[in-house]
Amino acid sequence: MKIRFSATLKIAVGFALIILMGALLLMLPIASRDGHSIRFLEALFTATSATCVTGLVVFDTWTQFTFLGQLIILTLIQVGGLGFMTVLVLFYFFLKKRISLRERGLISESISAMQVGGVVRLTKRVLIGTAVIELSAACLLAIRFCPRFGFWQGLWYGLFHAVSAFCNAGFDLMGRVEPYCSLVPYVGDWLVNLVIMLLIITGGIGFVVWSDLWDNGLHIKRWSLHTKIMLSATFILIFGGAALFSITERSASMAGLSAGQRVWASLFQSVTSRTAGFNTVDTASLSGAGSLVTTLLMFIGAGPGSTGGGIKVTTAAVVLLTVISFGKGKSSTDAFHHRIDSDSTHRAFCGAAFAALFALTGALIILIAQNLPLRDVILEVFSALGTVGLSTGITRQLVPLSRLVIILLMYSGRVGSLTVILSVSENRSQTKTTNPIGKVIIG
Repeated sequence: MKIRFSATLKIAVGFALIILMGALLLMLPIASRDGHSIRFLEALFTATSATCVTGLVVFDTWTQFTFLGQLIILTLIQVGGLGFMTVLVLFYFFLKKRISLRERGLISESISAMQVGGVVRLTKRVLIGTAVIELSAACLLAIRFCPRFGFWQGLWYGLFHAVSAFCNAGFDLMGRVEPYCSLVPYVGDWLVNLVIMLLIITGGIGFVVWSDLWDNGLHIKRWSLHTKIMLSATFILIFGGAALFSITERSASMAGLSAGQRVWASLFQSVTSRTAGFNTVDTASLSGAGSLVTTLLMFIGAGPGSTGGGIKVTTAAVVLLTVISFGKGKSSTDAFHHRIDSDSTHRAFCGAAFAALFALTGALIILIAQNLPLRDVILEVFSALGTVGLSTGITRQLVPLSRLVIILLMYSGRVGSLTVILSVSENRSQTKTTNPIGKVIIG
């Protein structure tokens, strides 16, 4: 009997195979500066973090890995950020191979396109747009990096951080300045802050939004409902988060910074917390309120079909809009003079519930496995699930069981918690009969 795999299962398996291949390559002695192979679990953790564009690390990238190792990590970030099906289409273009209807359906699922029609054109736009954005940003970042690290190293640093930021990965090479410092040395540098933030936002809004803006420009009335919700929610999250950080961190992680540096740091922390993983202030020094705001932003994440993770901005927006509608006594969820279909609201609540369940279960297992501060563990698991990469530094302290938990959370966060569940259950036979309605007292 021929076994047929669903699109969600193919995507899940595809990511797993790329991670495994990346882990084996990172174990090569020539990938490490000391000439010795790293252990499989450490390689698997690094490969998962890179492919799932997270940024949590057990090694400082520059200190541990040679140029080859860094190149392997960057390749995993690019493939993981764009989605392996998008990269596969690139090879199809070069080979002039026709893309079948089944493959178009898989690509559509991979980039969260609303329909199969036009998905190849959308993929071309993604590939061209990505190349232009990353190369342009690399040149701008090189303006800062070349004087400090030398011309060729500066170009490499510019390219590495441009790709890492656009793919919302959070990997950096600043270990040359100080291990695990991320972009803290550039907390007040307007060019580095602005370029990195714009890359994170551009990569995080989603490829479907790209296409809508490409076709309709600034004609807001022509935008799809998805684009309107995505952009308005992103605007609120960025500036609302920045305002909260400026209040909560004034005497904590941002103490000692000038007024201008606090503005940049607040904006950067708000942007990076939604799946990027770079930081310009010490994450371990965040206040309790700042840690909570960071955790909430990490849980929400970026947009569907983007380079980021989390439950997705539109999911959080639909959940909130549904709660507001219920509070008003309305039977439907409305936004921008449109009614959101019940299937979307159902998926939104299920996706958020599954993600929260995954994160809390992971936190419980880690706390049972080893004695670590609760706040640090909560931030770590939500960082992994949201594919963010922010950490208070406990990543390097995790025992093997805890690292496996983080690996699974990073994988679930990139593929999607709901996708992981569906990939397991989708092929099961479903009965056509329905059960009688029963009453349950709620609240």
